[in-house]
Amino acid sequence: MQGENIKLEQNCPATLIPAGDEVILKQGSEYHVSQALGGSVTLRDSSGLFRVSSTNLHLIGPEFFNSAVEEPQIQSEGELNEDDIWNALKQCFDPEIPVNIVDLGLIYDLRIVDYDDGTKGVDVKMTLTATGCGMGPTIAADAQSKIEALPNISKSKVEIVWEPAWNPRMISEEGKAKLGLE
Repeated sequence: MQGENIKLEQNCPATLIPAGDEVILKQGSEYHVSQALGGSVTLRDSSGLFRVSSTNLHLIGPEFFNSAVEEPQIQSEGELNEDDIWNALKQCFDPEIPVNIVDLGLIYDLRIVDYDDGTKGVDVKMTLTATGCGMGPTIAADAQSKIEALPNISKSKVEIVWEPAWNPRMISEEGKAKLGLE
């Protein structure tokens, strides 16, 4: 569906990019699908960009909801390890950039926490590509939900930090290849 134009069959809640404001996209409005990754969709019209979360994909239209855009399932067997968490975070995307937050270099620290009651948690420190981006809470919440979908995680905390400041040199080789920056 990415790259196609769609007409909304009903009103749909969305997040205005990059401000982060909640808006309602009106039934009958037409949009271009800019990005469909990690279980969310970025729509564009002449007024801007809008992120539709996985919980609202069904409002775009049944053919869209049933497409390959559905949120990937994270599979983890046995004892939790860091690779499981990194893989979960690779399912999170900046709604303006078709590269996951790990390959963008936004994740600065990841720690598995063992609690006294025997449960495990995860603490993550991440940044954004721009300090004024209102999408920070949305991206952090997406990362947190992907982590908490893993088995054996009792809770997670995703903190947005600004030091060191992000720059394009932090993008992984895979991310650079996807963006044509090689």
